[in-house]
Amino acid sequence: MAGDILKDRASLFLGSRLKRLAERMQGDVVALAEGAGLAIQPSQYPLLATLDRYGPQTIGALTTAMELSQPTITRSVSRLVEMGLVEVSRVHRDQRHKTISLTEAGEAALVRSRGEVWPQVEAAVDDLLQGLGGPLLDQIAEIERRLSETSLSQRARAHVSPDLAVVEFTDGLAGAFREINAQWISAMYRLEQTDRDVLDNPKAKIIDPGGAILFVEARGLGVVGACALQKTGEGRFELTKMGVLESARGRKAGEFLLHAVIARAKAMGAQTLYLLSNKKSAAAVHLYEKLGFVHDAGIMAEYGARYER
Repeated sequence: MAGDILKDRASLFLGSRLKRLAERMQGDVVALAEGAGLAIQPSQYPLLATLDRYGPQTIGALTTAMELSQPTITRSVSRLVEMGLVEVSRVHRDQRHKTISLTEAGEAALVRSRGEVWPQVEAAVDDLLQGLGGPLLDQIAEIERRLSETSLSQRARAHVSPDLAVVEFTDGLAGAFREINAQWISAMYRLEQTDRDVLDNPKAKIIDPGGAILFVEARGLGVVGACALQKTGEGRFELTKMGVLESARGRKAGEFLLHAVIARAKAMGAQTLYLLSNKKSAAAVHLYEKLGFVHDAGIMAEYGARYER
């Protein structure tokens, strides 16, 4: 029986081994995307995400931003055009200067991806890499071992409930955003003016300045939870106004939603993601700690004064 030459000569064949590992992980991402009814390949997501975040780009700009060769970018764009996810402006003759932009179908596919695929992948990879340490080659070997035991798609399913789904903000859900948050705030504290400013004007206060609002929908109950990402500076977002209705407690809807919001923050380029809480909200604080948030006196000192609580 032949051995594994990529492992036996780890330093010599590092590039090939990383490529094999990437193909293995990307295969699982394909399965997750197909499960959401999307035919997008993992290698296509970075290009689509670049267009989504920065707007229309030329081939030359995409080549520079993604640090890939022009032929690689051009082939990817051609395939995405065939899929109807991007379109090419014919203003320039030079291939490098043709402008690439998302189509409506491309924007819709990314909305679904951010809600149904990316949070699963983020959670699965975070789970896969948890506790890794030591030399790089040892870490790669451990990642391979862990994937042999439990694939990325299996890890992703462990973080997904068939009864829960992420829903994007629409004007029609503005009332639900207010009701969900007013319920928990009023039950534990009191509505302050800074709360009312956001809850009464979520689009103007959160969405329009570059933030996002996500909801969690439970089967048979409808929308039961909400959470916002409020942009407070370049690459800086506050995770705020997160609440789950009493009727949905026990379904882990909050944890499901929080995973999705953290993934969305990363997709939006967040370099700093912070939140403000109170030790009275013990269950919420425990959940935040579980998903990686740490106590930071500097954040509290800089932003905490906006709330009396």
